[in-house]
Amino acid sequence: MNELTLNTPALLFSAISLIMLAYTNRFLAYASIVRNLKDIYLEKKEESLLPQINNLKKRLYLTRAMQLFGISSLLLCVLTMFLIYINLQSLAIWIFGLALLLLIISLGFLIKEIQISVYALNLHLIDIENSLAVKNKSN
Repeated sequence: MNELTLNTPALLFSAISLIMLAYTNRFLAYASIVRNLKDIYLEKKEESLLPQINNLKKRLYLTRAMQLFGISSLLLCVLTMFLIYINLQSLAIWIFGLALLLLIISLGFLIKEIQISVYALNLHLIDIENSLAVKNKSN
């Protein structure tokens, strides 16, 4: 393997920063949805909201995992740069490899979270389609 330079881990900074921004936006959107669901539940006390609440809990846990692994990856990139700076090249290579692995895990959680989100949205679309079908039959 060629020598690892400061530029290599530095390249990941912008990518990880953008990913973390996207993760944070997802988290903020979920926080808003949870607050709205809580208000709806307190007002109507509908048990039909429970599947939505469970779905959101799964997505929040996945988002937390995505953020933790992403932040850990960024932290290890910084550590890699420090290790290169103090001439611990072989340790820097291993730490950078671990940073890449953590980023891969973070992106894997993102894929899982997206699948759950799409499933939840499809359920809403099916409800709309069913309501429209019932409305059209009654007309």
